[in-house]
Amino acid sequence: MEQISHLSRDAAELDALDRRILRVLQRDGAISHAELAQEVAASPASCWRRIKALEAAGVLGPTVRLVDPVKVGRGLDAICQVRMKTHTGEVRSAFEAFVQEHPEVMDCYSMSGEWDYLLRIAVADVRDYERFLMHTLLNHPAVASSSSHFALNRVKYTTAMPV
Repeated sequence: MEQISHLSRDAAELDALDRRILRVLQRDGAISHAELAQEVAASPASCWRRIKALEAAGVLGPTVRLVDPVKVGRGLDAICQVRMKTHTGEVRSAFEAFVQEHPEVMDCYSMSGEWDYLLRIAVADVRDYERFLMHTLLNHPAVASSSSHFALNRVKYTTAMPV
């Protein structure tokens, strides 16, 4: 089996074929090995071995299908900055567990600077966001304050990592 050598704990050394495979798979995770092989100019067996090696190295995660948020009633992205009352490890862990439990929180980033967390929250509309903010997020005992922004239009959206 082909192996991927590690440069560090987090970065793998990828050759040109690995990178071509990753670009194609990010565009179409359901592509057959035969189609992938044709597109990247390699054999299906080689593609299969490389995919398995990339999975084993943690470069490739699970295959998913992307859902159109508008078509499932989640057409508004609210960007919410959160400031915590305190910054102990226990409080941060509890807040991070809290956001994991709420499926409308699509992304959560621990931040440097004035705000402690940045959340992207997918909701139906402003009223739906107000309910989440007032009855859920601001009721968390560790949250001191928040600031909200609403996305008017998605100008760019990608899940494809540049490789």
